[in-house]
Amino acid sequence: MDQVSGDSDRELAVIEQAYRDGYVRFLKVAIAMLGDADRARDAVQETFARAIRSRRDLRRVESVHAWLWQTLLNVCRMEQRHRPEAANVLPDVPANGHAVDWGDLRAVVAALPERQRLVLFLRHYADLDYARIAAVVGVERGTVAATLHAAHHKIRQAIEEVPQ
Repeated sequence: MDQVSGDSDRELAVIEQAYRDGYVRFLKVAIAMLGDADRARDAVQETFARAIRSRRDLRRVESVHAWLWQTLLNVCRMEQRHRPEAANVLPDVPANGHAVDWGDLRAVVAALPERQRLVLFLRHYADLDYARIAAVVGVERGTVAATLHAAHHKIRQAIEEVPQ
């Protein structure tokens, strides 16, 4: 086996492992961004198809996982441009085995600035740490912390304003 083929096989194995290990997290973020499970599944599939097609370029990427997350975000953004009406809503993620009715919280999250939404989704749906989120979004770790804090603050304010 020549060196080029060996490198390609290695990159393919890394992509395949990332798919196996992270599919559910990738899907949760895509659903949160697109508001539709079918469109989200398509976005995740497109993300990994792009990774496989571009695997030779991955040697130049510092973090394959960050590159995959960036690709997913870009695929979802392109999809949002095609159908913006269903974008950026919280999915009904089961909590303790029961679907949660997020009600007005969906509107609050949808109204957050894009970076706040992305950081929120990557932290809470993908369970990425601040350093990995920083690599994905292309900001400093401290910016991730400040952005997440601002998103949480806006959500808390909205929750506190809900009449009891």
